[in-house]
Amino acid sequence: MSEAVDTGSKKEGVGDFIRHTREELGRTSFPSSEDVRNTTIIVIVSVIFFAIYLFLVDQAWVYILEALTWLVNKIAGF
Repeated sequence: MSEAVDTGSKKEGVGDFIRHTREELGRTSFPSSEDVRNTTIIVIVSVIFFAIYLFLVDQAWVYILEALTWLVNKIAGF
């Protein structure tokens, strides 16, 4: 059976929640627009690179499997 764990803290109201949220946002640092632009470029380049890489790997597997199919058909006489 599970039991409720009392953390010793009382429930806070909406006003306390908003106050704590604003305090936390004051301690938060946000990236500059240059940082966002640079990381966006890195992500786009990475996605393009991996898309091309996976396409080439897929085409290589298609070529290999077609060659094996041709070879098996040639050996089996189909």
